[in-house]
Amino acid sequence: MAEELVVGEKDGVLYVPVRVKPRASRTRVLGVKQGALEVAVAAPPVDGAANLALLKELARLLGVARAQLTLVAGSSSKHKRIAVQGMTLDRCRERLVG
Repeated sequence: MAEELVVGEKDGVLYVPVRVKPRASRTRVLGVKQGALEVAVAAPPVDGAANLALLKELARLLGVARAQLTLVAGSSSKHKRIAVQGMTLDRCRERLVG
């Protein structure tokens, strides 16, 4: 049984839990683990480079502008929470995990 991505929603904003693995060979989604989207990013966790790479990759996957995504928790942690504006819950899940 595949794990389900646990996306929160409040006042029209979606909150996606993400677990980041920095310094990977390439940036890509690894799947869902413990309700969070697991993403490998090639950038190192230095000066916000991994956070920026994560936001760019999520914007690309979701098909939204980077400005629609905000890192709301976990700026210096592997466990993060990303706010997504202007997207439905179903579309978000479909785009991130198929």
